[in-house]
Amino acid sequence: MHYSPICVQLPCVANWSFLTNHGRALLCIARDPEVRLREIAMSLAISERRTYAIVSDLTDAGYVLKRKEGRRNRYQIQTHLPLPEFTGRDQAIGAVLDLLAAPEERRRFTRRAGD
Repeated sequence: MHYSPICVQLPCVANWSFLTNHGRALLCIARDPEVRLREIAMSLAISERRTYAIVSDLTDAGYVLKRKEGRRNRYQIQTHLPLPEFTGRDQAIGAVLDLLAAPEERRRFTRRAGD
């Protein structure tokens, strides 16, 4: 099967996102547990009100614990919990976050033989 190069170019993916805003917010929290809602909103290009609702969804579902430290919140992700889409307990959200939120210098890309 031959795929058109047009489908590989960026404009085709501009209309959709690989991760939901909930997943992207979770990544922001994984990268910085002291991140502010304003920073998450700017990163996701959504309103602070929508960001607050998303973080509330994540805390209500038990994926994120929120603790007040002075005037700021500190978040803790419950990495042992399964991904929402999977019914099996073997797909922990922490494993996915480790992969997606790993610093660039820790990422290892493997190449196929002959590349």
